Amino acid sequence: MAAATVVVADNGNARTEKSALIFLGTGCSSAVPNALCLIQPSDPPCPVCSQSLTLPPDQNPNYRCNTSLLIDYFGSEGKHKYILIDVGKTFREQVLRWFTCHKIPQVDSIILTHEHADAVLGLDDIRAVQPFSPTNDINPTPVYLTQDSMESIAVKFPYLVQKKLKPGQEVRRVTQLDWKNIESDLTKPFMASGLQFVPLPVMHGEDYVCLGFLFGERYKVAYISDVSRFLPSTENYISKDGGQQLDLLILDTLYKKASHNTHLCFPQTLDALKRIHPKRALLIGMTHEFDHHKDNEFLKDWSEREGIPVQLAHDGLRIPVDL
Repeated sequence: MAAATVVVADNGNARTEKSALIFLGTGCSSAVPNALCLIQPSDPPCPVCSQSLTLPPDQNPNYRCNTSLLIDYFGSEGKHKYILIDVGKTFREQVLRWFTCHKIPQVDSIILTHEHADAVLGLDDIRAVQPFSPTNDINPTPVYLTQDSMESIAVKFPYLVQKKLKPGQEVRRVTQLDWKNIESDLTKPFMASGLQFVPLPVMHGEDYVCLGFLFGERYKVAYISDVSRFLPSTENYISKDGGQQLDLLILDTLYKKASHNTHLCFPQTLDALKRIHPKRALLIGMTHEFDHHKDNEFLKDWSEREGIPVQLAHDGLRIPVDL
């Protein structure tokens, strides 16, 4: 890979002109630390959650917000575009912590995996990263989502969906969004901010289809945050045996030892990695059962044994990639 060009940004800091993946959140829906562990502590206290009281979050890889990925896409036009996958309950905290750390100036487009709370309840806070206008006179941010998700969000956030004010209704400053329908279909990719995405339908419980996404031409990435079972067509599409080995698979793992009806847990996740066989994997969606350092030591041995480098990701992790 050719050496990346380094330029000086407007703020005077050196910046590498290259795409990157930034993990804004790597935790479960309730996030980590688990609130009950702090207000009703066990004896002895939970080692992962109690750590949050002694270490600041930016120094604690066990502090996990809702799963969310920011793609810093440096495309052929020579400009950075910022594509956000999922906008959960902890979005504002992620902006304050990681947008400032990684100097992310805006969000250019949003992609939603599904409409559950940990994926969409931060939509109202998107206005914090949009230009200020008391009359909402700004270009809306495109949001790519399925029709089912659109119908659910219209109930949760009717004021973000309506196009025109009703007679006598006051103008209020709200997030400006441009809703764009996508399908749960491997054969129907879409473009967001110049980057192509392939929807990867997976089961999130046997009564619900969620989307993961495949993106990148030179470096193939699959992001699958909420999955309990792979559909055979999706697994074949992203597997080494199917002829399209991934450079990086970002995959759900909820509990360390137990099983769950709507998420993969650690044993099932490792089995899926062996079947799909990416060149590298990073795990997300963890509860407080996972200790970042201890479990990555286990995964180091597992990786050497199975020939698939895999680690737990952490909030704030930034990975330069050549998409």
